[in-house]
Amino acid sequence: MTTPIKRINTRMPGWAKVVSALVLVLVVFFAGIRLSVIPGLKDLFGTETNDRSGPALLQSIQDMSRYDAATGNFQIVVDLEKDAKFLPDAIRGTRTLYVGAGTVDAYVDLGKVGEDDVTVNDDRTSATLSLPHAALGKPALDPDRSYAVSKERGLLDRLGDLFSDNPNSEQAVQKLAVKHIGDAAEQSGLTSRAESNTTDMLEGLLHSLGFKEVKVTYGA
Repeated sequence: MTTPIKRINTRMPGWAKVVSALVLVLVVFFAGIRLSVIPGLKDLFGTETNDRSGPALLQSIQDMSRYDAATGNFQIVVDLEKDAKFLPDAIRGTRTLYVGAGTVDAYVDLGKVGEDDVTVNDDRTSATLSLPHAALGKPALDPDRSYAVSKERGLLDRLGDLFSDNPNSEQAVQKLAVKHIGDAAEQSGLTSRAESNTTDMLEGLLHSLGFKEVKVTYGA
């Protein structure tokens, strides 16, 4: 006598199918929002921005003795591409076009001028000043005039963005923009303009104080 074989029911319950379908829809929905493949989804719910930053804390105060005599405005288009070895760009890689705009100040440090660097004749009609050469300040990137034109990312990079926000995603192009702006400032003749403006300022100031002859030199 043969024993009947019992069949095991492996069918998924109806409620499980509904839950699975709902999860799948939500995954596709939020992936569409993140990847911007479904137009209009980002604006469906809207966003609200709240600034909950604490008060700024004063850490230090420094007395400035430099004369900012000239400012240069610069703009650079940064084209930064990062490729992965043995993988096509469509799979792994990024390329960013970034417009960086910023300023560089040129100044003369009057705090370095000593008593021996200033010579005045007995009747106080002639003065000679020996000043240090003008120097360049650090480039300052203007966030209001700097922006990313385009960003191209491979499939793996896009998938990675689904699960993590990278606040430093533009840090590399920003640093590169600052470097290029600094290099351009060194070749622009900005320090020469600063020395010329400083000379004009000191001559006007000393002439107003009664000095008839004023000589300003640089290289102290």
